[in-house]
Amino acid sequence: MTWSRLIRFIDDAGRTVFGEPCIEAASDLTANLERGELYALELKGDDPFALSDPGEKLHVSRLVGVLTPNDVPIVKCIGLNYMKHIAEGGRKPPPYPSLFIKDSSTIAGFDEDVPIHPIAQGKNLDYEGELAVVIGKTGKNISKENALEYIAGYAPSNDVSARTWQRDPAYAGGVPQWCFAKGFDKFAPIGPMLVSPSVVGAADNLQLQTFVNGEERQNTNTDDLLFNVRAIVSFLSQGSTLQKGTVIMTGTPAGVAMGMKEPKYLKNGDLVEVKIEHLGSCKNHMVYESVESQ
Repeated sequence: MTWSRLIRFIDDAGRTVFGEPCIEAASDLTANLERGELYALELKGDDPFALSDPGEKLHVSRLVGVLTPNDVPIVKCIGLNYMKHIAEGGRKPPPYPSLFIKDSSTIAGFDEDVPIHPIAQGKNLDYEGELAVVIGKTGKNISKENALEYIAGYAPSNDVSARTWQRDPAYAGGVPQWCFAKGFDKFAPIGPMLVSPSVVGAADNLQLQTFVNGEERQNTNTDDLLFNVRAIVSFLSQGSTLQKGTVIMTGTPAGVAMGMKEPKYLKNGDLVEVKIEHLGSCKNHMVYESVESQ
């Protein structure tokens, strides 16, 4: 990659462009933007994984989602991957990473509303703050030692989940079903910036926090991961091509609503923030939608 941090933004001329933000730390991104003092070096191109070297310095008028569904062929998600989360769910650690899939239509921007379809309303809506890994070049049979070479960057993300559809036998059947419960449009918001391994290495010592309406719900370091980033990338590529643009959501730590004695499930209008040290945060309102028959 030609960048260490990547954003997509609208400049003062109204163009939507990629750029390397002129910041020293992730916290500078929103702070500088709010002051009207955020600048970025333009990276020319339409493909976030094949951009030019940094060029002209531009003023950032507004940030937009760094990835769109068109940039992402698939979202691969790892379940049961933080030791404390496994314990709160009463499960045993899996012997290998446990995979489920989200469609690219689940990708949402860092500040977009997450629409909750009527079929998911009142169905124990939950948050899952996660470290997202974005693959920067296509690979297969990748070794753990070489895994970071295939990673474009990391970002905070939220694996929004309708637990009733996931776990209630009246809806999911006898075996928990993950793809439908977690696969609604925009159920995978991702932070405003990709941060390269050149900045945070294997992302194996980052503090992850999730807030609901300002109340802290999750607070765990990525060193609690059962399968770390290198292991996940290697495993998912064995005998299966890992395509450029693939987003890998690496699992959620303890603190989800489902694990509480008195679950605090999400309601219409709730604001969920997932914040990861050195990566920034995504903040998304859950918004019930009404749908007319088509």
